[in-house]
Amino acid sequence: MKNESHRGRRGGRCEEGNEQEGKHDLRRGAKTFRRGRALAFYEMMNTKSTSLKKQLETPELQSINPVLVGELKAVEMLMDEFAQLFELVEVEESQASETGIESQDLETKQ
Repeated sequence: MKNESHRGRRGGRCEEGNEQEGKHDLRRGAKTFRRGRALAFYEMMNTKSTSLKKQLETPELQSINPVLVGELKAVEMLMDEFAQLFELVEVEESQASETGIESQDLETKQ
């Protein structure tokens, strides 16, 4: 009679199909972890963007308005590229609808 189960990598007994599922879960877990870190970085960039937008509206900082606009454009460009690279399209779309300020709005502030 053939034994259908065998020892897995950690010494426990498992069915052949279960071992494959375990490997798949590990890969998905790593992907989820990386995606979580990517989302955290994107949120940090979004916070910087929001801060720069507030600074643009501050009367005391009007003398450096062109610098702030340049920094804001750079941060938003990085956010766009990052979202595209890590396929964070749904996050980017929800962020745009929440803030209501598009890159066209920035050009009118210069």
